[in-house]
Amino acid sequence: MEDNYSVTVVIPAYNAGEYISDAIRSVAGQSYEGNIEVIVVDDKSDDETDEIIKAAKEYANKVNGNITIKHVVNEVRLGVAGSRNKAVELAKGEYIAFLDADDWWDDGKLAQQIACLENDGQALLCCSARELMQADGCTTGRIVHVSEKITYDMLLKTNSIACGSVVMKAELARKYPMHNDELHEDYICWLEILKDGGYAVGIDKPLLKTRLSEGGKSRNKFKSMKMHYGVYRLIGIGRIKALYYTMHYIFNGLKKYYG
Repeated sequence: MEDNYSVTVVIPAYNAGEYISDAIRSVAGQSYEGNIEVIVVDDKSDDETDEIIKAAKEYANKVNGNITIKHVVNEVRLGVAGSRNKAVELAKGEYIAFLDADDWWDDGKLAQQIACLENDGQALLCCSARELMQADGCTTGRIVHVSEKITYDMLLKTNSIACGSVVMKAELARKYPMHNDELHEDYICWLEILKDGGYAVGIDKPLLKTRLSEGGKSRNKFKSMKMHYGVYRLIGIGRIKALYYTMHYIFNGLKKYYG
């Protein structure tokens, strides 16, 4: 199976021992028929993440003969963007699929999204709707929907692309590495990709389960608002227009969580 992977799943991990087993098990449970490479990049955790990954790896190998799990430990802390980029550079799959260590997937996610990209032929990446979950894994009853087609102008008004739902070609992920962890590094990446032309496609099914953990960057809404403004300024948008798009972010965020 070595060097013959259809997709590489990228999972950055830092002190993720409480949740990462669920993430890895959800990949192992995929009904996708192609060979799956999973690269977990441990960003120098000081909890039991290492032991949990080893146990989850044993489980995955028992239930899915098409999966290979690789565990990489950073020598120095790289942050989430640097850890993802490291995995992308090491990846041997044709496609890259991102997954955060505290989230998980529905069974048919990879198969549906790769089929969607192959059937479309022009889309740069594929994302999906997501279901918002409590920290304990119970549902909040909220689903964040996505449009069938997402353009750069649409994405400026709201980040509708959840990182853990994204599948794209590996060469595209290498062309647009993530950066600026202090902002929304994934949002910057999607904007940079779509700004150069093209579009993303969305599957409006909650194939991703997003855990609303207390440590998540988006939990502090005021901080997230400032980070969004920072994203717009970083990509070259003027102050007035950046404020305009930030207001759209606030409005869409209120609809997402409370509407």
